[in-house]
Amino acid sequence: MTTVSTCLWFDGGIDEAAEFYVSVLPGSKLLGRSVYEAGGGPPDGPDMTGQALTVEIELLGVPYMLLNGGPQFPLSEAVSIVVTVDSQAEIDRLWEALVGGGGRESQCGWCVDRFGLSWQIVPQQLTALLTGPHAEAVTAELMTQVKLDIARLEAAAG
Repeated sequence: MTTVSTCLWFDGGIDEAAEFYVSVLPGSKLLGRSVYEAGGGPPDGPDMTGQALTVEIELLGVPYMLLNGGPQFPLSEAVSIVVTVDSQAEIDRLWEALVGGGGRESQCGWCVDRFGLSWQIVPQQLTALLTGPHAEAVTAELMTQVKLDIARLEAAAG
């Protein structure tokens, strides 16, 4: 059977990150974990024997593998996980969880968690608002926001 999943490269902390991610998104789960064997570690890196090599998780039904690969390829906003939600309360809850404890806000519904992974927290109606008859006004409003505000986006749509 052919499947597709995403591998996210971290420089340590994958056990903590995996536990955090599955706790923030209800219905998510840890699937598996592998460790570096004796003398193992990233190329040209330290011996990481016994430390996590990979942690496999499922976030709302989507599989991800977290790889403890070392500092060669740091996470960036070039890759983000998009979470589509159905209420302002859920935007607020996820935003606080992801930004709190050392994360940071970005723009237009984007934030970065304390592990360096980028997220987009968006309302389910965003696509319709951005493609509707008042798309230009909605886009202009969207560009002023950090954490998205559904009421303000809908007001811009008229």
